[in-house]
Amino acid sequence: MSVVYNVFVAIHLLGMAAIVGGYFAVLAEPRVSEVMVWGARIQFLTGLIIVGIGEGALDKEYITAKIATKLVLSLVVVALAEIGRAKQKRGEANPNLAHAAGVLAIITALIAALWT
Repeated sequence: MSVVYNVFVAIHLLGMAAIVGGYFAVLAEPRVSEVMVWGARIQFLTGLIIVGIGEGALDKEYITAKIATKLVLSLVVVALAEIGRAKQKRGEANPNLAHAAGVLAIITALIAALWT
């Protein structure tokens, strides 16, 4: 089961790279790219799977407050990315949504790395 866990961790990191990389790629002309939206979706889903496998099958002990914080921030990033992309498709682009999603994704990554 640890192999499956590690595969989902790798996918989770790729999702983070998609959000943050996608944000930096459009920074000159801020918009929510499709890459950011899919990265946010992947981040959220794989995060849930990682915690589920870790606690259920691998008896990992997580810091509950950290996981709750990351869960809420990830959900906000998904919402901002989805709303921003939908508004762009309707011609109502709002660059602030791209900035908010990108910065919150960076903050979430920092929380994951620094909160021990």
